[in-house]
Amino acid sequence: MEKILIIEDEVAIAELEKDYLELSGYDVTIENSGDAGLERALQEEFDLLILDLMLPNVDGFEICKQVRAVKNIPVIMVSAKKDDIDKIRGLGLGADDYMTKPFSPSELVARVKAHLARYERLIGSGAKENEIIEIRGIKIDKTARRVYVNGEEKTFTTKEFDLLSFLAENPNHVYTKEELFQEIWDMESIGDIATVTVHIKKIREKIEANTSKPQYIETIWGVGYRFKI
Repeated sequence: MEKILIIEDEVAIAELEKDYLELSGYDVTIENSGDAGLERALQEEFDLLILDLMLPNVDGFEICKQVRAVKNIPVIMVSAKKDDIDKIRGLGLGADDYMTKPFSPSELVARVKAHLARYERLIGSGAKENEIIEIRGIKIDKTARRVYVNGEEKTFTTKEFDLLSFLAENPNHVYTKEELFQEIWDMESIGDIATVTVHIKKIREKIEANTSKPQYIETIWGVGYRFKI
């Protein structure tokens, strides 16, 4: 359940806002003074802050400034003051929205839902990006296990993908067939190293413009293979 903190000195307004938000499924906490609200906002974890501008002890501007310095949660500032300068100042300090009293509780709930949804999308976009290897027109997406050659996706078997990824991650390093077999198939090579040759041939057919003159995976005669950059 998402948690909301209301910092509002007018008790009747705060309770009305709380009732509507709780009916919409939110866990709501109220503080009626600026100093107590600021302390709670900084010390506890909330998903959204509804902040009155005119508060005793510490005003909404100062609370917004201090909260925004350490947290990225949505902040909705509310005030009876209609002056544009207050709205500009509040938004400039990092508030996400500014509502002028009086407003309908249902409008507040709608804005809360919108800001929480937007915040959730932003947090989601911050997820770890796919691990990508890009070398001269070849793009290897290790996370999705997909390979693109000059923008065109190519289909690779599991071992072909593993072998290509390993070589591309270790460019200019020459590996013997025995080393590659042990690395990719996780087995000691006992007469099976021809498997490596077959897989190199199939990979070249998918990534090389001319397999007789490979530009990526080179054969080092008498030794093995390397991925050239």
